[in-house]
Amino acid sequence: MACSATSTTLISSIAAAAATTTKSMAFPISKNITLPNSFFGTRKSFQSRVPRSISLNRGSHSRNTFVVKASSELPLVGNIAPDFEAEAVFDQEFINVLCADNVKLSDYIGKKYVILFFYPLDFTFVCPTEITAFSDRHEEFEQINTEVLGVSIDSVFSHLAWVQTDRKSGGLGDLKYPLISDVTKSISKSYGVLIPDQGVALRGLFIIDKEGVIQHSTINNLAIGRSVDETKRTLQALQYVQENPDEVCPAGWKPGEKSMKPDPKLSKDYFAAI
Repeated sequence: MACSATSTTLISSIAAAAATTTKSMAFPISKNITLPNSFFGTRKSFQSRVPRSISLNRGSHSRNTFVVKASSELPLVGNIAPDFEAEAVFDQEFINVLCADNVKLSDYIGKKYVILFFYPLDFTFVCPTEITAFSDRHEEFEQINTEVLGVSIDSVFSHLAWVQTDRKSGGLGDLKYPLISDVTKSISKSYGVLIPDQGVALRGLFIIDKEGVIQHSTINNLAIGRSVDETKRTLQALQYVQENPDEVCPAGWKPGEKSMKPDPKLSKDYFAAI
């Protein structure tokens, strides 16, 4: 009985101490979510710790020998695009491991060009204007053999909820291309667009050719949306020079306009015509 009484007293003491400790550790829970100032485009700059090396080699006896050798540590223009396989939402359905049909970048190699763009978060402000703009003009990209892929760090459940929200309420409605889930942030990190201290991606956009090489990239800060018109124009210029390797496209070039020969003498034909 003495042992039982002692045990009861000891248990009561521990319970009382635990209650006191729990009470002292309690903290108020705010019902308001405050976005950091950096979300509105004022994030502080940070110095990348990943070294980059770019060498430019120009041949002296032949044209088209201007070569950019970018470091393989970050997806600079001229590098093979980092491959990935991830879950996504398309046509208001999940594309995931359960249906053995994840979105995989390498599946497009040899088949299509890819517009890969990152955005910070679902249910925000600038993002739906960009996402719906690409969707509304998706057919134009299909006509030039190009797929569009959107990526954020949100889950497929968040993507689905956003797609199922009406546009007039800040949602996306039906989209004509997949929204990829990068919850592990591995894709954003591999493309060099992840903001480390916030865990969201900058507005990076990459044009990847049919060989899987990044041919163009732009990265906007969080408050600045991108242009579908300029993305398409740049893509068409890329396709033109790949089909016509002895020509280059001057500033603002659009299909049907005069191109240029990358030669000191032959380029004068272009300058004489403008």
